[in-house]
Amino acid sequence: AIRSAGFLYLLIAHLGAIAILLCFGVMHGGLGDYTFSALRAAELSPFWATAAFLLAFFGFGAKAGMIPLHAWLPEAHPAAPTPVSALMSGIMLKTAIYGMVRVIYDLIGGVRWEWGLLVLTVGAGTTLFGVLYALMQHDLKRLLAYHSVENIGIILLGLGMSMVFVGFGQTAAGALGLIAALYHTLNHAVFKALLFLGAGSILHLRGLRDLNDMGGLIRTMPNTAFYFLIGALAISALPPLNGFVSEWLTFQTALQAPLLEHGVVRSLLPLFAATLALAGALTAMCFVKVYGIAFLGQVRAPRRPAQVPAAGAGQDCGGAERIGMAWLAAGCFVLGLFPASFLLMLNRICVALLGRGLPESALESSWLWLVPTSAAQASYSPVIFLAVIVAVTGLTFLLVRRFYHGRVRYAPPWDCGYPEQTARMQDTADAFGQPIRHVFGPLYLMKRHVPAPDDPAPRYSLKIEDRHWYLLYLPVARLAEYVSAKIGLLQRGRISIYLLYSFLTLIALLVFVR
Repeated sequence: AIRSAGFLYLLIAHLGAIAILLCFGVMHGGLGDYTFSALRAAELSPFWATAAFLLAFFGFGAKAGMIPLHAWLPEAHPAAPTPVSALMSGIMLKTAIYGMVRVIYDLIGGVRWEWGLLVLTVGAGTTLFGVLYALMQHDLKRLLAYHSVENIGIILLGLGMSMVFVGFGQTAAGALGLIAALYHTLNHAVFKALLFLGAGSILHLRGLRDLNDMGGLIRTMPNTAFYFLIGALAISALPPLNGFVSEWLTFQTALQAPLLEHGVVRSLLPLFAATLALAGALTAMCFVKVYGIAFLGQVRAPRRPAQVPAAGAGQDCGGAERIGMAWLAAGCFVLGLFPASFLLMLNRICVALLGRGLPESALESSWLWLVPTSAAQASYSPVIFLAVIVAVTGLTFLLVRRFYHGRVRYAPPWDCGYPEQTARMQDTADAFGQPIRHVFGPLYLMKRHVPAPDDPAPRYSLKIEDRHWYLLYLPVARLAEYVSAKIGLLQRGRISIYLLYSFLTLIALLVFVR
């Protein structure tokens, strides 16, 4: 499995690299110089500019993990060591986003709204696909890998909105969308690395990756449970953590839709925003499943032999692991509580790429307030929000303690007549996602195994597989095998034939290449 995952990653990465090289070849246009200044100065026709955009978008998108070029992500993350998984999701995917932004906005230039509509469509599909398949997973690292696919889709939604607004001449709104995408790029790098390190701590100390084998880990791994909870709240876009800020900025970008002249595009932006809202709700549901089943409840007995824990592993994560997760958790709070400071830095990037950033009314606010356009339209203060939450919670606690302390009667809850609940009676990760599987059933490829009536050890199984394997990857693989078999007919094993091939190739190059 590890070897096949590595081969799949190399294959898609090289296909993406080929597309990127072709993109630079199109932008080069025979100028003889591949410096960025020369590529910026190249004047491309609309056809070649669109060709360069498509090559850059799908080339870097393959490395970022957008659909339909995402298949390597759910395979590579479970196979890789945990630090490598955190590095891949936190850094490598974001490098592809950087390349996409740099090439499309800086080198190609002349962004068109049609490009943005394509990016929005792919981004919406990537977002929904990633979160829906994440909900069906019980392998923790595979689940986090699908959430990386989802968050790449959220970044693409911000980029697509930015390109649509820039294409219609609304540069300020386009800058807001670009800032939302870049901010979510930074946020995802922080909270996803935290979540992968938490999953790695469980694997390192307990040898477990299957959620159905976990339970009650908060009692034996309180530090890991605490840091994982912060990452789960951040990826679920709950204030005042960082995931909320970037998604809120994306929603604020969508609310600028009345500025667009094209009626159809103007009506589509709220639909893409609704897709993001649905994905946010499903993400919260997914991490309720993860945290509730893995860390809460009773300890489960593994249904299959677990991976052997590391030698000398203790009950909870050690000092080095704790420090690594602590500073990432602190980053979730810093990025969530003080977004105005980062907004100024990202605005300078927008000025460099677009020639204009956010309006002055958005930049003149204090560090307490995040103002995307103007305070009259929308504003958000995470510090004040946190203060209100703490004050209301503390006041509620004091009132309950003051008026009800000493008058509370503790009694066991009604358990439907069961004398004792066992670990096997708890909800499982598969059962938790069953309602979603019924609602979105057509989007899943479900393979059922029904045992024969005379099977002495009957076992029913249901496996959910990625439709893209059967709609895209396997047909392409069969085509490649067919073409390879036909090309193999040219291999006659005679040197004279190979010399003839070389001579004919040389003649063709002399005729067609100037």
